[in-house]
Amino acid sequence: MKKQKTWFVTGASKGLGLSLVKQLLAAGYNVAATSRNAADLNQAVGNPNDEFLPLEMNIKSEQSVAEAIDLTVKHFGRIDVVVNNAGYGMLGSLEELSEEESYENFAVNVFGSLNVIRKAMPHLRAQGSGHIFNIASIGGFTGDFPGFGIYCATKFAVHGFTESLAAEIREFGVHATVVSPGYFRTDFLTSGSMATPANPIAEYKSVRDSQNQHENEINGNQGGDPEKAALAMIKVSEAENPPVHLFLGEDAYNMAYKKIESIKNDLETWKEVTVTTGFDA
Repeated sequence: MKKQKTWFVTGASKGLGLSLVKQLLAAGYNVAATSRNAADLNQAVGNPNDEFLPLEMNIKSEQSVAEAIDLTVKHFGRIDVVVNNAGYGMLGSLEELSEEESYENFAVNVFGSLNVIRKAMPHLRAQGSGHIFNIASIGGFTGDFPGFGIYCATKFAVHGFTESLAAEIREFGVHATVVSPGYFRTDFLTSGSMATPANPIAEYKSVRDSQNQHENEINGNQGGDPEKAALAMIKVSEAENPPVHLFLGEDAYNMAYKKIESIKNDLETWKEVTVTTGFDA
């Protein structure tokens, strides 16, 4: 039964999504994988068989997402695990990124995932089981990165709606997990996965330094192994009581605790101001 689970993975032609799809197929799972370009996906996966269903999908189009979900159910009979992995990075200060650039990042990273959730949930709810993984980032838990304000905002949104989703779908026997990876050695920091502003402002030295660091120093030297991240997600998918929050990478673990300690310090330092704002008895 374990090997017959059907996974639906978006953004599967590269990065963590590709590692996950390859490992799932090697382990005997059924996998429907989506990409903007099916040819790229087929070439990347390189494993044509009945357990693999490559799908071309525009995650910003509700109709395109609905068609991909329906084709998956028609082909495999059900969906057990949904992975909202499609998305891209955005590096630029809040001032220099245009409305269009900012909106596009939200359209893919946030509203695209919501399209998938809306179209997958009727199937999961009807069968009374399932698991949705929403891929966020450690940048969705702590925003202390110059130049990543919009990207972090999209991933904070993923954290927020996943927590609510987990509470909403628990009664249907369906789980939701928000995944927060740290730095993993994928192509995420290359130009194909990371957008930069069309009109940069030279005065933002901290942002340009951050951009240079991520593009030329961190890229290719990330400490996280995407193959191990994929394996961790498969392990969590088989847990009877999976977590709502899954942080991946020692760096993510340390940054999460740094954020928790920072909030705790602010709470206790300003406790008197915080707790004395109610009506007088």
